[in-house]
Amino acid sequence: MASVLKGRLEQAAGPQPGCGHASTSPSCAPAGGWSWVPRDNRAAQHPTDFALVELGPGAAAVDEFESALRRQLGAAFRDMHPDRRFSGRLKGLQGSGDAVSGDQGGGGGGSGSGGGTVEAAAAGGAAEGAPDWDDVLSVKKPPGRLQTKPTIGLDPSDPSHREELRRRLRLRLRWRRSAARRRRARALLQGQDAGQGGGVAAMLSAPSVWEEGFTGKGVKVGVFDTGIREDHPHVRHIKDRTNWTHQDSLADGLGHGTFVAGVIAGSDAACLGFAPDIELHTFKVFTDDQVSYTSWFLDAFNYAMESGVHVINLSIGGPDYLDAPFVDKVQEVTASGILMVSAIGNDGPLWGTLNNPADNADVIGVGGVDNGGEIASFSSRGMTTHELPVSTGRVKPDVMAYAKDVSGSRIQGGCRQLSGTSVASPVVAGVVALLASTVPEATRWSVLNPASMKQALIEGAARLRGRGLYEQGAGRVDMIAAKGILDDYSPRASLFPAKLNFTDCPYMWPHCEQPLYAFRMPLAFNATVLNGLGASGRFARAPRFEAANEAGQLLEVSFTHAEVLWPWSGWLGIFVEVSPVAWNFSGVAEGEVIFTIESPPPWGSDAPRRSTVRVPLTAHIAPTPPKARRVLWDQIHSVRYPPGYIPRDNLDIKSDILDWHGDHPYTNYYDMYTALIKKGYYLEILSSPVTCVDLRNYGSYLVVDSEDEWYPQEVAAVEAAVKQHGLQLIVFAEWYHADSLTAMKFFDDNTRSWWTPATGGANVPALNELLAPHGVALGDAIVQGSLRVAGMDVPVSYGTSIWKFPAGGAVHAASLSDFASKGGAKDPSDSGARKDAPRAEHAVLGRARSGAGGVAVFGDSNCLDHSHRPAALWRA
Repeated sequence: MASVLKGRLEQAAGPQPGCGHASTSPSCAPAGGWSWVPRDNRAAQHPTDFALVELGPGAAAVDEFESALRRQLGAAFRDMHPDRRFSGRLKGLQGSGDAVSGDQGGGGGGSGSGGGTVEAAAAGGAAEGAPDWDDVLSVKKPPGRLQTKPTIGLDPSDPSHREELRRRLRLRLRWRRSAARRRRARALLQGQDAGQGGGVAAMLSAPSVWEEGFTGKGVKVGVFDTGIREDHPHVRHIKDRTNWTHQDSLADGLGHGTFVAGVIAGSDAACLGFAPDIELHTFKVFTDDQVSYTSWFLDAFNYAMESGVHVINLSIGGPDYLDAPFVDKVQEVTASGILMVSAIGNDGPLWGTLNNPADNADVIGVGGVDNGGEIASFSSRGMTTHELPVSTGRVKPDVMAYAKDVSGSRIQGGCRQLSGTSVASPVVAGVVALLASTVPEATRWSVLNPASMKQALIEGAARLRGRGLYEQGAGRVDMIAAKGILDDYSPRASLFPAKLNFTDCPYMWPHCEQPLYAFRMPLAFNATVLNGLGASGRFARAPRFEAANEAGQLLEVSFTHAEVLWPWSGWLGIFVEVSPVAWNFSGVAEGEVIFTIESPPPWGSDAPRRSTVRVPLTAHIAPTPPKARRVLWDQIHSVRYPPGYIPRDNLDIKSDILDWHGDHPYTNYYDMYTALIKKGYYLEILSSPVTCVDLRNYGSYLVVDSEDEWYPQEVAAVEAAVKQHGLQLIVFAEWYHADSLTAMKFFDDNTRSWWTPATGGANVPALNELLAPHGVALGDAIVQGSLRVAGMDVPVSYGTSIWKFPAGGAVHAASLSDFASKGGAKDPSDSGARKDAPRAEHAVLGRARSGAGGVAVFGDSNCLDHSHRPAALWRA
């Protein structure tokens, strides 16, 4: 119980009075020591594994308290983290006609640091015709935990979607489907064919499952959201409603939780859900003003496990996969056997934007498709970025589901249509609940677990045509196919994807875009092992590759893997190289990756469970291309959020204040990668120090938006390759200005700490060390405007200038605005420091010889970054 834990803390650190946890000021905390924060909620009746305390201001108080606990409690103390605040994750419903005023009374169910809006000051410059300086540079950081775009109620006028929407329109004009068929699909999604069992449930063939007598009975579904009214007419079996917030109300004052519950279990003919006979458990973890704290989720998750919930829907998401208490608790929940479904995010069409916890391997991550079966423009995409820069990301989302104009329940009854991946998430949660009810009750929960359900969903999914696996995962969920897999299911392990066909384009993009050849960097692929045998497992022996044809014998395949598969899954790194003897060979290599997974024996048995997995591998081998066509991309010197506070590169983008998209050719630089390949170049990715690769094999070494430092040995290796072996060093830099970095720090209310940028858009001091042997140095201007090069206007979106360049080199300059020279050490939020930024000639592009090779530098990388670039700049 909490009282026991409180007593242990008092013994370890001694009780201290505080000034109240409701305070929003960073100075209003215990003057010294700590105070216990009570959590008056349903979980208080059960044992707890964490405490919520308030500490005095400053890092010293935190360090002192943590040291005392480690010293006194020893192994019983695990770690300590800020209570993060989630805010605005569910917005998009206010003003929609469904939100109502909520009771903001006491209740005291939760806690948090609170706080108003904090401004993160950003530096930059305005070019002629650009928005007003105040508009460009006054960037607000919303209170609470850093978040992505809202997961519901998307605004179609959002300019970030217009390019993708225009592309969608062009595609739709080429569709050969009849207008009647398209109207039929839309009508079904919106429940306009109620007599036939309309709505999204009908689109996924739920009526055929209902006809067999399965309606979700016996399955407990938890909806972590904004609650629901006690007697909602659409939901038959509301078993339990709990409130984990500081609001004194169980009702839904926003409409989000009600809508989600209706999609899963609605019984109204106009907006039918999937599993009307489930037992619904609602967990109100968001207030009506869309605020939540990590501690509320932790208590609610604990209570869900105590309550025996089988399925949990989380229509939330954010970029912080390093919120350790939250992520650890999610893993504990899934390890207990609960099937968790979560939205992948609404940050599409940008790449590298997968949200947490949907990007966890043990969670069913759901992307969105529109009513024509095409990927929704808003659906987040791009591989996971946890593993960067030293490895490559995993495939996510897992599956796709309808997310556009889907019908669900209103607060008081009736139906409405909404869009977003938080609509797709309850669609899949409803599918999961209905599928679970089809498994005989006697064996249901010995067969079903997070791995086996995911296996059924991904193996039964239907691919979207013309899309890659990092956009769609396994494809659109097919409930009937998944049911067929579960009907005959026996516990086993599997690999996702089930086939490693690196010739299958576009599905296996980018790995299918260029062939393998001798002397290249390994093709690195991060696959996910799903272990339906048990929550934990291991590789019984080392994975191996067996060639299936003569060309397959030319492959050299190596592996790395998770030591322990937990919970229900793990990673398998596959590295494919070509033997040097095949430097002039052309052909298709085939073989199999083979491994065996072992899990502890089930209850009543002494024999471990084992499952052998065989995965076909196919790859195209080509002759080694000439050196001039080989480009080495530097990934190892890239850093992004998390773990560090790295400001965004384009300071005009106020909605995305952090650099978190991965900065990788397979994420936000994906179209640059495609353009290079189409031009006949071969791009290889460096994920290890430069000294680990033979630079003599490459014509160009490409460094883009780097934030980390180079070791002196790396600088020397690059210098030798350029001057002695003809390497071309190509650098795309970013802004850096020390005084502006100081001005950009802000107090974050969720971690109760000051955030100071680790570097600017790029680490210019480190780049200058790399460039120094070639007589090049970058400056500290923050320039904005445009540059005319070879008949093309190239935007400069807050880049840096060239301060020094060798004689005889070619340098391009333009009249650009420089914020740094105007703002100096002033706070950039001061309008006086921003208006009328001076314009001057600034060199931003240069190229020069350096020994046998050369160096080229451009002061801005936004021209390559798909995330915030206004238009492609590739030459035809």
